Amino acid sequence: MRLRNQKVKLKDADVKNIYFDSFPKNERMPFLMMVAMSKLWNTEFLGFYDGNTLCGFVYLAHNSKIVFVMFLAVDKTLRSKGYGSAILQDIQNKYPEKKIIISIEPCDNDAPDTELRTRRKDFYMRNKYKETGYMMKLNGIIQEIIISNGEFDKKQFLTFFAVYSNGTMWPRIWKQTK
Repeated sequence: MRLRNQKVKLKDADVKNIYFDSFPKNERMPFLMMVAMSKLWNTEFLGFYDGNTLCGFVYLAHNSKIVFVMFLAVDKTLRSKGYGSAILQDIQNKYPEKKIIISIEPCDNDAPDTELRTRRKDFYMRNKYKETGYMMKLNGIIQEIIISNGEFDKKQFLTFFAVYSNGTMWPRIWKQTK
């Protein structure tokens, strides 16, 4: 499978539809803000296409050591066809020397969608991500932190957020106890 990617523009309603369909309102950033932020040197908002068919997108930020994938989604009609893995591989190929960090919903047994969360986590684990043992809370949302290409460093990740957000985002990060 060979996907091509292109920068997402404000008029890309198909990307916006996948985004709104894939993430609950309380977890989303404004689409306009994402497009605007992607004009910065350290932020990318890319749609991935198989021919002319939009398969999915990724929204990420990076610095010299870290890539933080904030949003990744595949069109619901195209899931389980290898597109998500191809997008992750594209990120890996572009940033082979950087730690790639993703935050996902924790697989709590009492969550209403535990099966979906478990499938999502299993997807990342199959794609060479590993548990860090850390959780984070940002904007009231608790997420589990997973990583590829290295070991998680809490201080390094907090510094990433401080620089990326100009000091406006300070997630709470803690080691999970079992």
